[in-house]
Amino acid sequence: MATLSCTEAGLPLQTDVPPVYIKNIDDLRKKEYPMLKDTVYLDHAAVTPYPKSLIEQSSRNLMQNLFGNPHSNSASSQLSMRHIEDVRLRALRFLKADPNSFDLVFVANATAGIKLVMEAFREQPGGFWYGYHNDAHTSLIGMREAASEQRCFHHDEEVVDWMRALSTGSCRAPCHRAQHGLFAYPAQSNLNGRRLPLSWPGRLRSLRQPSNPNIYSLLDAAALLSTSPLDLSNYSQAPDYTVFSFYKIFGFPDLGALIIRKGSALPFASRKYFGGGTVESVTCTNEGWYTRKEDSIHEQLEDGTLPIHSIVALGTAFDVHQKLFGSLERISTHTSFLANHLYENLSSLRHANGLPVCTIYKDRRSSYQDASTQGPIVAFNIRHRNGEWASNAEVETLAAIRNIQFRTGGLCNPGGIASLLGLEPEEIRRNYFAGRRCDNENDVHQGNPTGAIRLSIGAMSNMEDITTVVRFMEEFFVDGQCQPRPGAGFSGSKVDFYVETVTIYPIKSCGSWQIPQGMAWDIRPEGLAWDREWCLIHQGTRAALSQKRIPRMALLRPTIDFEGGVLRVRFDGILPPSLPDELVIPLSLNSASFQDPMSTSSCPSRVCGDAVSAYTYTSPEIAAFFTAALSTPCTLARYPPDPSTSRHSKLHLQPPKPRTPPEALRSEQQPVPGAFPPTPPPSPPLPNITTPAQTLPILLSNESPILTISRSSLNHLNQTIVQNSSHAKPAEASVFRANIILAQSDPTATPVPYDEDEWSSLRILGSSSSTSTSTSPNAPSTADTSLDVLAPCRRCQMVCIDQTTAERSEEPFVTLAKTRRLEGDGQKVFFGVHCALKREGGGGRKTIRVGDRVLPVRKGEYGG
Repeated sequence: MATLSCTEAGLPLQTDVPPVYIKNIDDLRKKEYPMLKDTVYLDHAAVTPYPKSLIEQSSRNLMQNLFGNPHSNSASSQLSMRHIEDVRLRALRFLKADPNSFDLVFVANATAGIKLVMEAFREQPGGFWYGYHNDAHTSLIGMREAASEQRCFHHDEEVVDWMRALSTGSCRAPCHRAQHGLFAYPAQSNLNGRRLPLSWPGRLRSLRQPSNPNIYSLLDAAALLSTSPLDLSNYSQAPDYTVFSFYKIFGFPDLGALIIRKGSALPFASRKYFGGGTVESVTCTNEGWYTRKEDSIHEQLEDGTLPIHSIVALGTAFDVHQKLFGSLERISTHTSFLANHLYENLSSLRHANGLPVCTIYKDRRSSYQDASTQGPIVAFNIRHRNGEWASNAEVETLAAIRNIQFRTGGLCNPGGIASLLGLEPEEIRRNYFAGRRCDNENDVHQGNPTGAIRLSIGAMSNMEDITTVVRFMEEFFVDGQCQPRPGAGFSGSKVDFYVETVTIYPIKSCGSWQIPQGMAWDIRPEGLAWDREWCLIHQGTRAALSQKRIPRMALLRPTIDFEGGVLRVRFDGILPPSLPDELVIPLSLNSASFQDPMSTSSCPSRVCGDAVSAYTYTSPEIAAFFTAALSTPCTLARYPPDPSTSRHSKLHLQPPKPRTPPEALRSEQQPVPGAFPPTPPPSPPLPNITTPAQTLPILLSNESPILTISRSSLNHLNQTIVQNSSHAKPAEASVFRANIILAQSDPTATPVPYDEDEWSSLRILGSSSSTSTSTSPNAPSTADTSLDVLAPCRRCQMVCIDQTTAERSEEPFVTLAKTRRLEGDGQKVFFGVHCALKREGGGGRKTIRVGDRVLPVRKGEYGG
């Protein structure tokens, strides 16, 4: 089907840029932002990159000067004090704030400034009333927990009505029993970039009457100031308190500020805590006498020694920022132009059936052509041609492969997300208890998204960034760019398979060990014997390490030596000379039976979000070996089979819905753009699993006991990869980290790729003439073994890691994303199937070996 590109839609991706665009931005990026080479970075709302010259000049300044603790009279201390006060003045002038009317308190970040205000109001007699806007950042919302009364204003009209009620006296100040109130809101939504009225603080101040004199305003300007100026020159209209973070403006240093209107400083007098540098004199007696400094507001609130070197670097940041960009006004026009261009291009994307690809969350009152109402942020979700929402985790995975970086999820704006997605409080709670988190991969629940995609533009963003992102969207998410999924069983006939390889991964996320040919290998309810029984855990967080974050884990090669009774681990890389070439670990848990015992301790660890009680090896030699191999502080832990403590397969292992037939995808049958699709029917339950008590046990695997792939499917995938790109290499089977690879028994028969999509179970026809593993040598072996096929295996960018070199590439995930998206919640990418030992498989020992014949049972067949 034909697609409508942005160019065809009359919205060229590259055009003659107007004067508002910074024309030398490409040269500026090459010189000042080398970290952005070959990368599209669109997460400036979180933190913007720092320029090279800022780091160089800051380092040079620190190397040439000695800066001491400012709480002293030495030359180095006085030098620090001069720099601190000069930078403080410059920061105030940056916002056109008169130092006679405002004071600036240095804090760690905007959140620390909010917390400082909270501490002051929390100490007010009778507590305080707190009102906050629905579009507030989580840090603003958190202040409500310290308030005696609180109110959330769900939209601007509620704020206006509340102020009107205050002006008429129909709402007694401040509509509560407490004597002090605080109204807080963001200058710009960190979710979708909408800019809120800056007139509210002045309006609120004009309403102060003897009956309601103590309602103050707190403005969160962190998102706004990243790309736009804030003018505090009008003292009567300025907020009482303004917080922001310098690193969102300059990239470095990591520092924030709280600007206090001097006429609004009274609430801070009630703050009880004092730290070093904020008091003149203190007694350490029972009477508890002390006296605070009175010269300035900041002296009373900057507890302890200030971050001297960060403040010195901030002075340099002002100089470099002005030299590179001139002013925030210039950055504002530049970023507004790019944001409007991005918005128009994304809005123009259509599937062949007419359905918009992007549902963009723009407020009805804002316009991307008006910087006073809209900042350079585009928030949206993606819909497939049948109206289903795309999984944002899948979008982010594909973007990472293309070196495109942005933010997805709840975006630290729970009120805004709930409003835009129509999420009710009870639904949010249900999503939480169903395992949905902000950074969770299961971000489409019951057909609806639980988060959004945010693209935020910064000062050094350029037209190429916008072009690349839109073309990325066209390539992967516009109907017509994706090839149809091959049908299951091209020949239509029943096909037999045999076991080509059996593989285990003794240490989770590390190298594989193939079972020798002729050796029968035990299959247990929790998976193959010795598979993922060990893992590497971070010594600080105790979380299990993953190859997704540390590709070098693929270079750790474990082997099981049954004769020696040990697990041997080698590293296919360079280790320090002081470390052994091979690590030898006893297989027995009773390590005291070995000549050199290796002690363990049972401590809680986290594996894929689950809390497990694993045995952690306390040997310094083990920790040193793995730490040196991965350049990460880690050690080995073991999670042996134990029915009383086993983890269980994930609840989201549900079969995808049947694919929608093409005739059902006509545009007249689509829902209204922007509306949620109808709730899909519930997926069929997992085979033989009817209650939570019957869930399948697993050890340290991510989702299920056994992973199986088909050689025919892999061959078909590789043919597609080679056909689509002359530069791409075929994928090795090892990248899929399967336990079992099945190949068609008749090599002359027509290949049947993705036949596994239709399997419900597998019958493995065993043989008595085989070598036994030493896991249970005396147990009787049964001739046949049956596996239930649970669900397709969802894939991530980990399949792009070469298991021999640990190098990353784009394939095979890019091709999988275009050919193997199965319909269901989020249309995720699948390859291979999850399996488990059949529960009604009879007693006796269950085994598998290379060469065993395998008979699939398809859905709808007897026994399926």
